[in-house]
Amino acid sequence: MQQELRELYQQVILDHNKAPRNFRKIENPTNYAEGYNPLCGDNVTVYLMIDDNNIIQDISFQGSGCAISKASASLMTSILKGKTVEEAEKLFNKFHDLVTDKLGDNFSVDEFGKLAVFAGVREFPARVKCASLAWHTMLNALHNKNEKVVTE
Repeated sequence: MQQELRELYQQVILDHNKAPRNFRKIENPTNYAEGYNPLCGDNVTVYLMIDDNNIIQDISFQGSGCAISKASASLMTSILKGKTVEEAEKLFNKFHDLVTDKLGDNFSVDEFGKLAVFAGVREFPARVKCASLAWHTMLNALHNKNEKVVTE
């Protein structure tokens, strides 16, 4: 990973860990799901307010976890607010391909925006689960699957 992206990675992780966006519970959400990473003890609950047009009107999270887990959830909620369910599913797939190295170095920072900083976690397989926990939990919440997501 190029030095510039590595530095941005550190800045984004620290910023979103220290001041996570949308870190709260939505009262009476239309959808929600819980997730847990037994490897490091991260746990997250993702709350959604989806309107009749399948647009995510509001999204938030609560839980505890490492800096990568919290920063990923924070950035995810910031990006998905206002998106359709279909757009959220596509972003999940793109993010998953990025962090699991399915894209290799064939990705554009412009295409991924701030999410590109998570390309660095692919170098640390245990951290992929930290970065993707909130995303897997969000996907379950989108489809009202209430069984707890466990990343193992």
